[in-house]
Amino acid sequence: MIIGSGIILATIAAVLTVYFGARFVLGTDPEQRTQDLSASVLFRVSALHGLVLALVFASEVVEYHSLEFESAIEVNAVSDLYYDASRYGEGAQGVHAKLQAYLETVISKEWPSLGTQGELSSDAWAHWNAVYGFVLDLNPSSPRQVALRINMIEKIHLIAENRDLREYHAKTTLGSVFWIAAVVGVLLISIGYYSFPPKRENLILLSVFATYTGLILFTIYAMSNPFSDPVALEPILFIDLLHEIES
Repeated sequence: MIIGSGIILATIAAVLTVYFGARFVLGTDPEQRTQDLSASVLFRVSALHGLVLALVFASEVVEYHSLEFESAIEVNAVSDLYYDASRYGEGAQGVHAKLQAYLETVISKEWPSLGTQGELSSDAWAHWNAVYGFVLDLNPSSPRQVALRINMIEKIHLIAENRDLREYHAKTTLGSVFWIAAVVGVLLISIGYYSFPPKRENLILLSVFATYTGLILFTIYAMSNPFSDPVALEPILFIDLLHEIES
């Protein structure tokens, strides 16, 4: 959590620096009317800043849990495909090895690549394509096999759809505009506190504000890329299915 501590400490330092800088520039003993205006402006800026952070934070949480849900759908589709191949009988057993290779590639290559490059693995696509081609070439000889082949093709397409969504999550990052607005908001709020004297209680409250703001900014930053640390979403479901297949 070095990054998190760094962001929080940097936020505290920035808030206190701007606060004392504002008092140096604007004066240390403002009139009552100025204090009232400062408090009014501070309240409005704080409300807008809090709303922006809350909306972005909620959006990142939704994206994070959406990826978890989509991964579960994909793993379920792979599992159904694997066991439908067993139900199909002779002729479809070759799907098993290809699906196992697909899972191994997603876990060992694709997931780390999504965190660093934001792109899906071409090897994983190759394994997916091999499974697709194999199923397309099946020649069902009974209504049971016809139904299983149709279902397997549907599951293959479902896997592809969720792969595309996974890449979308990896490439969708917060733009610089948000970070500029977030930092400027913190600085403006810090300036608004200049009318309050630097008593111990006030400095503690300023530090509490800065600490919590820094924590929220760190959380947003951490969840903006769900494939990399510090809160990377691990492919646990893929690993569990692979272990189940191997056993």
